[in-house]
Amino acid sequence: MNSISICVAAFLFLPALCTSDDRLVPGKSLSPGTTIISDGGAFALGFFSPSNSTPKKLYLGIWYNNIPRLTVVWVANREAPAISSSTPSLVLTDNSNLVMSDVNGRVLWTTNTTTAASSSSPSPTSNTTGSVVVLMNTGNLILRSPSGMVLWQSFDHPTDMFLPGMKIWKSHKTHEGNRLVSWNGPDDPSLGAFSASWDTDPFLQAFIRNGSLPEWRSPVWTGATVSSRFFQANTSIVVYMAYVDTVDEMSMVFTVSDGAPPLQYVMSYSGRFELRVWNKDSLEWAVLTMSPDVQCSRYGYCGLSGYCDYTDATPTCKCLDGFEPVDKEEWSNARFSQGCQRKEALRCNDGFLALPDMKVPDNFVRIGRKNLKECAAECSANCSCVAYAYANLNRSTANGDETRCLVWIGDHQLVDTQKMGVSPYSTAGANTLETLYLRSAGLSGEKTKANAVKIILPILASAIVLTSIILICICKFRGRKRNEENHKKLMHRGIITSEELLEENTTHDFELPFLKFQDILVATNKFSNTFMIGQGGFGKVYKVTLESGQEVAIKRLSRDSDQGTQEFRNEVVLIAKLQHRNLVRLLGCCVEGDERLLIYEYLPNKSLDAVLFNSERKATLDWQMRFKIIKGVARGLLYLHHDSRLTIVHRDLKASNVLLDAEMRPKIADFGMARIFGDNQDSANTRRVVGTYGYMAPEYAMEGIFSAKSDVYSFGVLLLEVVSGIKISSVDRILGYPNLIVYAWNIWKEGKAKDLVDRCIVENFLLGEALLCIHMGLLCVQENPDDRPFMSSVVFNLENECTTLPNPNHPAYFAHRNSEIDQLSEDILYSKNTITLTAIDGR
Repeated sequence: MNSISICVAAFLFLPALCTSDDRLVPGKSLSPGTTIISDGGAFALGFFSPSNSTPKKLYLGIWYNNIPRLTVVWVANREAPAISSSTPSLVLTDNSNLVMSDVNGRVLWTTNTTTAASSSSPSPTSNTTGSVVVLMNTGNLILRSPSGMVLWQSFDHPTDMFLPGMKIWKSHKTHEGNRLVSWNGPDDPSLGAFSASWDTDPFLQAFIRNGSLPEWRSPVWTGATVSSRFFQANTSIVVYMAYVDTVDEMSMVFTVSDGAPPLQYVMSYSGRFELRVWNKDSLEWAVLTMSPDVQCSRYGYCGLSGYCDYTDATPTCKCLDGFEPVDKEEWSNARFSQGCQRKEALRCNDGFLALPDMKVPDNFVRIGRKNLKECAAECSANCSCVAYAYANLNRSTANGDETRCLVWIGDHQLVDTQKMGVSPYSTAGANTLETLYLRSAGLSGEKTKANAVKIILPILASAIVLTSIILICICKFRGRKRNEENHKKLMHRGIITSEELLEENTTHDFELPFLKFQDILVATNKFSNTFMIGQGGFGKVYKVTLESGQEVAIKRLSRDSDQGTQEFRNEVVLIAKLQHRNLVRLLGCCVEGDERLLIYEYLPNKSLDAVLFNSERKATLDWQMRFKIIKGVARGLLYLHHDSRLTIVHRDLKASNVLLDAEMRPKIADFGMARIFGDNQDSANTRRVVGTYGYMAPEYAMEGIFSAKSDVYSFGVLLLEVVSGIKISSVDRILGYPNLIVYAWNIWKEGKAKDLVDRCIVENFLLGEALLCIHMGLLCVQENPDDRPFMSSVVFNLENECTTLPNPNHPAYFAHRNSEIDQLSEDILYSKNTITLTAIDGR
């Protein structure tokens, strides 16, 4: 991408005037006009100046020594250039640090390998440590201790260039790693807009980003440990790419065949990731591959459910099978941003169409170790799953071959797909392509099976199968009868059919394990407080280890709760039907006498509010983790509103109802106040207002009108809380404003939105992402529900980090209040951890 190799045109000082050997030791210094040459002559270390810098700026860098066109491969002081008149120098100090400083003693750059590194320019006095700095013939500058241990090396800190032998890596646990960042221009080594790095969550793929926005994405890794690429243009060039995946990190290293001319991958300042080779005849760098290579290969260029087709002579955007352009006129004019929509709505029993040679879409969910059959079954069983892809990672573990299964939940996730052909520039090799299995309307599931099933079975085998089916049906009938009896018992308790549930959805497809109360009583030691881990609005929660060893959370509804029976019925019916990675899983229930209990999956990190609003724990939520939580909650709400079999409004979304699993993934919980909507229903009205003040949309709190936009409002409040670390009811840090929303709105209008970011993460947050979240939060809490975005739009903008959002109107808390709170108090129900009523006052 970045033509760093051609961006520097001249030296301020000719490097050939004075040269040294391949190392620097304490007692010696490197100054402008002198260089260190690697033992083999391939690379040089010294000071250089871009051709047009005024005044002349000096940078410490490494460049090819035997190439007449100056090509800098590494720069030390990208953000702190020296002025030529300041006479900078490089020294190795006695405390084993490499330090660049100017004549006034100002430190411009240092390796900072020890805590004792001096803050001022040290004087090179005596060679007491025995440490040494060596420039290798690979272009790697290494600082070694007297024992030979590597204390620091430039390959661990690349600038914009990826050289043979260099490692690009990403930690699985901490998500730390290195990346390539472009120059700011052809003659400006400072940090540019474009970067290239790896993402390992949920699975390995490379990204080029413009700031924080994705510009290009590689195919998802399919398990190849070594790949090679032969270039016909020069028969001596073979590029080998090695992928190493360990428990701790994923890394990539490339090498070239013996005798090959100099090669380099460059993140160019123009936004392309290029593989370049030196042409000794033309004395120029020639581009062998680049990404993105065509317009439609840019991230998301073809819109949702569109793909870039490389099999045509000229790559162009097309719609996936079963889809058509949203706007055919726009599409015919080569404007593809609106993407594609299904021609026919899906049914749960629709089959899958195999699309070979694909770069699969982004926004996938990786599920556990599955073979191809299990991967297909996992997607088939989830009516919201629209596609899956499977790969054997070509490596064995103690449990057998390691595989990976990717699934896509909802059409809104099918973004940045490609049908690959032969491209002279693309970096995607054939071993990165795979088959995408796309759920297609009207396609029978039987069509996806092999033709071999058409073989007629022998009569004897048919008889055996028929007998087996009869036996299975008998067993299933008995089991269903027991479940129906339990269900009738469950539904009969307490009150008549509630307006909160549609009649046709209360008795069908209800199969859930029922546990004995006595077993739960024993497991909790008679509900001892030592097992209690929390208390919700309608009961206490206990952590229990079942006989199988599985840890679960048991919610025991309070016997004296007027709403307990209704909440219990809602949670059992709703959650049993919902399956999504960002919704809490219901594992079973218990109904005996007056006892009503729910058994959930246990989530060790408890609720979001327990971390976000805890002064000691909130620092563990860095920005990257907070952004993932925001997007996870958004995806969960999108599933409830659009992608589940039932259209559901949660009505009580708040930080305490977002639980965090062991990997800090968010899961929406507590569906006791949820409401099911019909297919043609957009809103409803009730005098029984439920929820938590501060999170409740005003049209709901004041008039009892609720819709999916009510949840959008609650999500907006939650989003602002996650960014700021301020609770909606808190008065901390909001400078006298009545609540968080008023404060956020005012500082956004003043252009100071970044001041809203939680102080404990200001050192590592990404400004573009944070501003996007604040902007989106204010859009969600607008006064008019029609102005608030749908969750499909929220998810798309967050996932693609869009910057062209409309300006929000004033938030709902600025609305004139039509009625007083005390007029509503008789019919308002709220959670026990409710926010004070002052938050609902109109301003």
